[in-house]
Amino acid sequence: MIKAVFAAALAFSLSAAAPALADPAVVMAPGGAGGGYDAMARLPFEAMSKEGIFTDGATYTNKGGAGGTIGLAEFVGANRGNDNAVMSMGVIMVGGILLNSSPVTLDDVTPLVRLTNDTGVVAVATDSPIKTVDDLVKAMKADLGAVSIGGGSAGGVDHIVMALIAKESGLEPAKLNYIPYDSGAEAVTALGGGAVTVAVSGVSEFKPMADAGRIRIIAVTSEGRVDGIDAPSLKEAGLNVVVGNWRGIVGAPDMSADGRKMWLDRFAKMHESAAWKDILAKQGWEDAYLAGDEFVAFLNDEKTRIGAILKEAGLVK
Repeated sequence: MIKAVFAAALAFSLSAAAPALADPAVVMAPGGAGGGYDAMARLPFEAMSKEGIFTDGATYTNKGGAGGTIGLAEFVGANRGNDNAVMSMGVIMVGGILLNSSPVTLDDVTPLVRLTNDTGVVAVATDSPIKTVDDLVKAMKADLGAVSIGGGSAGGVDHIVMALIAKESGLEPAKLNYIPYDSGAEAVTALGGGAVTVAVSGVSEFKPMADAGRIRIIAVTSEGRVDGIDAPSLKEAGLNVVVGNWRGIVGAPDMSADGRKMWLDRFAKMHESAAWKDILAKQGWEDAYLAGDEFVAFLNDEKTRIGAILKEAGLVK
């Protein structure tokens, strides 16, 4: 009897100290449904479930706006110390925090992994008189305010792309007529309806729409050309602009060391899985895996780099 009680007490003690391995994950996507953050929140769990790495399910919340900082604030406020809570994030959030002077920052969460990089594309409507990057620059120089630009959150990577194009063209980035949308799908609708002149988003969001004939891509933001897209890089077109939209996953504030290790182990296994490789190929994402302390160091460097770009662009002081 004594042994049984002791064994039960020991089991309870161990279970209380360890992360809750069998509970559903609580997942925040700090952007609209169908957008990049939404895919980054859901698809890793799809791969983990398919491979048997994590099969306990997940509950998802979408909370877009202000460069992801609204979702970030809700995530931090609701999940402190929760080892089962994670959130998708990326370079857009780094800029959004600075642009919105967010009191909640990435210092308040537990960095886990960088997973992907999404090359950006610059697109116009299929019937647009703008056919090339040169045409776009000429239009911007003729009347910068008349060239309306659709993209993701203000201060995000799409905005940065156009700010750098303006800067390289001798124009004032602060005077861009930039209109933020919650998702690439909304930006495409605006482009097709004539609400904006040009739109910027990632390959994963815009290439399928270009393949379907809904938009025309005139440039990509990578160092060189992208397979399957008949358009030059901005650099090839004469503008020294190379920008990538990386995304990853962070854990809750005050996540335990055991909880952090649990997720790092899961993502390490997922990264090597066939299911994840299939998702990368289907989405058109580049594998940009970086985990643990290496991701922490990278994230700190990004805060400095993005801050400098936004200051040069006149977007933050």
